[in-house]
Amino acid sequence: MDADLLRRLHRALTADGEELYLVLQDAAGEVLRSALKNRHLGEDHLLALLKRRDLGEELLKAVYQLPITTESHRLQVALVRNPGTPGPVVLALLPHLHLFELVDLCYFPGVTPDQKFAAERAILQRLPTTELGNKMTVARRATATVVGEILREGDPPLVEICLASPHLREVAILQFLNGATATAETIAMVARHPRWQARPNLRLAILRNHRTPDIWFHQFLPGMRTPDIRNLLVSKRLNPAQKRLVEEELKRRGGR
Repeated sequence: MDADLLRRLHRALTADGEELYLVLQDAAGEVLRSALKNRHLGEDHLLALLKRRDLGEELLKAVYQLPITTESHRLQVALVRNPGTPGPVVLALLPHLHLFELVDLCYFPGVTPDQKFAAERAILQRLPTTELGNKMTVARRATATVVGEILREGDPPLVEICLASPHLREVAILQFLNGATATAETIAMVARHPRWQARPNLRLAILRNHRTPDIWFHQFLPGMRTPDIRNLLVSKRLNPAQKRLVEEELKRRGGR
């Protein structure tokens, strides 16, 4: 071991509070691991260390195992946000994060796909017990996966917020329209929404739902292709009144 490294290791063990910040900028993992044993090491030192994006898994595991980390919510959040933190450590820490910290984690710069996926799973697990007000805020801020899950709950105030989310995907609306929670009220929300109302796949899904109010058949059928209307007619999901409206549209076009 060269003399310079020995000097840096000794400095890591003996540095005072201010000097320790400089030690924690060292590139050598051995020096950083020695610094974790320094008696002056505190929460602020570790928060500064965890801002680094070049830390190895073993060092991050060692930070996780420190008693101070067990007691510090700020350190737990910082560990989860560090892209180098091993998956098992992230999974162990996610239950300690607040709901909106999980939401923010999904958009944190440098977050890995695995970390984002784990955060989304943690959010979804909490949704059933989340109060409506908080759930509405989540719907405004969350990722496509979370927004789609909230949409499927079918609660009208939540549906309205989800439809306005820039993260919502068309496939999530199709799943909602084909599911059991869509009602006449929420179907109409989709049908009149300026972002979604003109999409052909959504129009078909709306007209295939037996809960869809008749007004949307009058609104959408004239603009649809005749083959699509014929396919709609043979759908087993239409109620009798809806089927008559489809038949009348075909008759107006000279079809049988």
